[in-house]
Amino acid sequence: KSANPQWREQFDFHYFSDRKDMLDIEVWRKDNKKHEELLGTCQVDITALPTKQTNCLELPLEKQPGSLLMLLTVAPCTGVSISDLCVCPLGDPGERQQISQRYSIKNSFQDMKDIGFLQVKVLKAVDLLAADFAGKSDPFCVLELGNDSLQTHTVYKNLNPEWNKVFTFPIKDIHDVLEVTVFDEDGDKPPDFLGKVAIPLLSV
Repeated sequence: KSANPQWREQFDFHYFSDRKDMLDIEVWRKDNKKHEELLGTCQVDITALPTKQTNCLELPLEKQPGSLLMLLTVAPCTGVSISDLCVCPLGDPGERQQISQRYSIKNSFQDMKDIGFLQVKVLKAVDLLAADFAGKSDPFCVLELGNDSLQTHTVYKNLNPEWNKVFTFPIKDIHDVLEVTVFDEDGDKPPDFLGKVAIPLLSV
């Protein structure tokens, strides 16, 4: 019930050089659980922003009244990676030993914000729901930890997809929950939900 909402939320997006350079933003209005209305959109050209500094942006919504105020910082991506199984970060014994030393008890108070990192190997899915008329799906997998999000590539026309990818997240809060969701890619339409699992970090 507000025309001037304040969210005050922070999101981290992992921007890699092979991705597009535009950040797309949509503002939605919810009447109830079933009815939603798009109030406007805007875009930010990431490449035009100065790096390693906080940019204060006021973005007018396209073809609609209103604007968005946000702080946006482009900084080097640290501790986050997507790799194949054969080159995963913990696969090298020397690197594993270095990490064990870095997070040993005697070094635990050197950097209180550096809790550690989580490495997740996403191998495959089995017997997924068929989302299209041909009895197949186009599944991809999204991993979310806090406000961090990474995803696999899409395996087309397959109910038993194999991704074989390794994802690395820096951990900011030991009480976070890793959420792994499988979606069916549906062209320009929003993806269809195929299933989800939630894993509390404290259970690992």
